[in-house]
Amino acid sequence: MPGIDENRPFIPVRIAVMTVSDTRTPDTDRSGDTLAQRIEGAGHILAARAIVTDDFHQIHRQLLRWISDPEIDVVISTGGTGLTGRDVTPEAFKSVYEKEIEGFAAVFHAISYGKIGVSTIQSRATAGIAHGTYLFALPGSPGACKDGWDEILRFQLDYRFQPCNFVEIMPRLEEHRRGQ
Repeated sequence: MPGIDENRPFIPVRIAVMTVSDTRTPDTDRSGDTLAQRIEGAGHILAARAIVTDDFHQIHRQLLRWISDPEIDVVISTGGTGLTGRDVTPEAFKSVYEKEIEGFAAVFHAISYGKIGVSTIQSRATAGIAHGTYLFALPGSPGACKDGWDEILRFQLDYRFQPCNFVEIMPRLEEHRRGQ
């Protein structure tokens, strides 16, 4: 059975939160707040937080800054994953991926389907890895952020979760750069 192995130590990871929006401010960013509260509540470190407009180049630049920061292990974004003309978060994320984590979108959609039915088809949630940093793009609603964190990320970002998790393979994400 999958679950938390209490015999293993908890290892906090450093997580940056990016809200992609043309209208949200620090006072109105409920989705970013939802993620920040859950990250810190789980014992992880909120390493950075930013609000970026729905602009491919701005999202791309922020991702590159955080990917190159050794103090950030994970980036989670909220917003810009829909189908409208301004929704470019998946394109920006995919432009920096070295590897895509296809299973993330599949699991997110399965969870979302159980809550909002076929409306989940309008989300383009995505995940990948770049320069040893995990990248996750969630939809912009607080509910989607809760689902993404509570049902997937809180487990995969917990070293104690078995049979496997993202934290235990972090040291090996850049083996290709070391020639191994």
